[in-house]
Amino acid sequence: MPQSLSKIYLHIIFHVKTTSPKIQEEHQERVHSYIGQLVNSTGCQTIRIGGIADHVHALCLLSKNETVAHLVEEMKRNSSRWIKDLSPSYKCFEWQGGYAAFSVSQSVVEKTREYVENQQTHHKKVSFRDEYLQFLNLYHIEYNEQYVFQD
Repeated sequence: MPQSLSKIYLHIIFHVKTTSPKIQEEHQERVHSYIGQLVNSTGCQTIRIGGIADHVHALCLLSKNETVAHLVEEMKRNSSRWIKDLSPSYKCFEWQGGYAAFSVSQSVVEKTREYVENQQTHHKKVSFRDEYLQFLNLYHIEYNEQYVFQD
């Protein structure tokens, strides 16, 4: 049987639904850790999970047996359930309906890991909205701004 060889790095971004409670700072590290466990449970390999109160960045190595859509579904569905049990303040917690996923060249994996790791500092200078639109433009993704941030 032919062997499938691949090494695909992904940078995934998704945000908290606008009507949902945000992730409190004291819970962010636990949430990121849990999402990393979910990534690993799919056969993918977590490199770094980060973010702030209203969104998450995940840098991972995609398994040759996994699809991006299924990976994100597992991350969001299972972490949403888990977050709701963290505190009564999260009983109405939900992620947005969509996500963004970008391929990452091996030559910039370390730079991307540092970027994901330093989200707190980064977002003191750049809003999530501006950051997200910058990624869409950088990757030449066509979008209608009217719908980008709808839940």
